[in-house]
Amino acid sequence: MKRLNDTAFENIGQGISAIGAPFGTPWTFLLILVMNMMGCADFVEVDPPRNTLVWETVFDDPSTVESALANLYFGMREQGMVSGTTGVTPVLGIYADELDYYGFGADLIQFYQGEVAAANGIIANWWRHTYHLIYSANDIINGVDASNGLTKDEKNEFKGQALFIRAYLHSQLVLAFGDVPYITSTDYLENGRVSRIPTTEVYAYIIRDLSEALDALESVDFVSSERVVPDGDVVKALLARMYLHEENWEMAASLATELIDSYSLENDLDRVFLKDSQETIWQLKADTEFPLNTREGEQLIIRSIPGQSYALTADFLMAFEADDLRRDHWMGSMSDVDNTITLYFAHKYKADINEMESVEYSILMRLAEQVLIRAEARAHMGDMVGSRADLNAIRNRAGLPDVNISTTDDLLDAIVLERRRELFTEQGLRWFDLGRTGLTEEVMGALKPNWQSTDVLLPLPESELEANPNLLPQNDGY
Repeated sequence: MKRLNDTAFENIGQGISAIGAPFGTPWTFLLILVMNMMGCADFVEVDPPRNTLVWETVFDDPSTVESALANLYFGMREQGMVSGTTGVTPVLGIYADELDYYGFGADLIQFYQGEVAAANGIIANWWRHTYHLIYSANDIINGVDASNGLTKDEKNEFKGQALFIRAYLHSQLVLAFGDVPYITSTDYLENGRVSRIPTTEVYAYIIRDLSEALDALESVDFVSSERVVPDGDVVKALLARMYLHEENWEMAASLATELIDSYSLENDLDRVFLKDSQETIWQLKADTEFPLNTREGEQLIIRSIPGQSYALTADFLMAFEADDLRRDHWMGSMSDVDNTITLYFAHKYKADINEMESVEYSILMRLAEQVLIRAEARAHMGDMVGSRADLNAIRNRAGLPDVNISTTDDLLDAIVLERRRELFTEQGLRWFDLGRTGLTEEVMGALKPNWQSTDVLLPLPESELEANPNLLPQNDGY
C-alpha cells in the first residue's frame, strides 16, 4: 500500500476555511477532495455530488483517504490553534510570561493585557476551526469503518491517524477552555445542540481514543519517515502528556520511558529544530511552494525595530543561568538603528518562510518534553535518583551542571523551571504548565495588573453561546 508520506503533503490546495460551518456538513470530506482537483476560486463555486454511492466510493480508494488526512495536517499548520499566524505558540506566549507584544491587533492586545473578552476573534476562530477539523476527522473514521474497498491494514492505519487527530484537537480545546463538548458524530444537527462535559470526562474520552489509535497503528507497525504523520510513538507522546495532566504518574513515566528508549536527544542545540532532528516525535511538514519553513519562525523572529510583533520578556530572560547554552543557540537579539533598544526573540526556528529550501518543520512533540515528563512523574513517585538523572540530562545538554536536590518539593520546582527554559514558545506548554501546577495566580497576578483568578480559562466564544445555548454556562469571570 502507498503510505501517507512526503508526497501526500504536496500540492495541497489553499482555502480549507471555505469548507462549511463550524461542524461542517455530511459532505465536508468530498469538498476536501474536490479542493485538491481545482483552484480555490473554482472550488467555492462548485456543488459536490450528493449521493451515497459517491461517498462510499471515496472511502474505497486509499489515495483519497490519504489526501483527506493530508488536508487535516495542512489545516492544523496554517490556521486555528495548532499553528498559523495566531496559533497557541505566540498567543499563549503573550498571555503567559514568555512574550511581550508590540503590535496593534485588538484581539492580541486583549491576550497581552490579560483581558480576553468572549467576543475575541481569535478564540472564536480557534473554536470554530478546531471543531471543523474534528468533524472532518469523524467523517474519515466513519467512512473508513464502512469501507468495503480498504484492506484491514489500511483501515487500521487511516482510522488510527484520524482517532489521534480527534484526541489531539480535543486536548488543545480542553486545556484552553476547560469543560468542552467531545464531538464524535457527523450529524450536524446533533452537533449543533451539544453540551459541554466536565474536564475529567473529556480527558477520559481523549485517552480512550488514543488507546484505540495506538492499537490500530501498532497493529500495522506504521512509522512515518519524516515524523510528519502520527504513528504509535506520536500517540504515546500525547498519552504521556495527558497522563501528566491527570496526575497518573505511573502511566506517564511508563510511556515516556518507551519513547526515551527509542529516541535520542540531539547533542547539538542548533540541530534540535531542524526537520531531520533525531529527537523529533511529530512535526507538521512545510509546503513545497509556500511557506517553505515554519509559521512560528515567521512570527517570532525579529527582523527590524520598529516592526517587531513579539519579543521575549525580561522576566523570562532572567530565568536562565549565566552559562546556559540555550541563551546563545535558541535566542536572538535585534537593536534599532540608533542602538537605543535591544530586544531578544525566540530563535529556535531560524529559517525564513521564503527561503529556497525547507529546512525546518513545525515541531509539535519532541523527546525533551518526554524526559521532563518522566522526571516529574518519577519525583511524584519518590524516585529521586531517576528524577534527578532525567532533569540533569536536559541541563547537561544545555551546558549546565548536575543538580543534587534532596527534597521532592524542591525537585519539582526545579523541573517546572527547567520546562520553562527548555520548552519556551512551544505550543503554549508554559501556559498549560502554569494551570496544571496551580501557579497561574502567583505568576500572572504579579505580571498583569488586570489579572483575575478566573482568567486561568479562556471564555467560550460569545458567538457559539448565542448559536447554541446548550453550551452555557459561560466560564466564570466572563
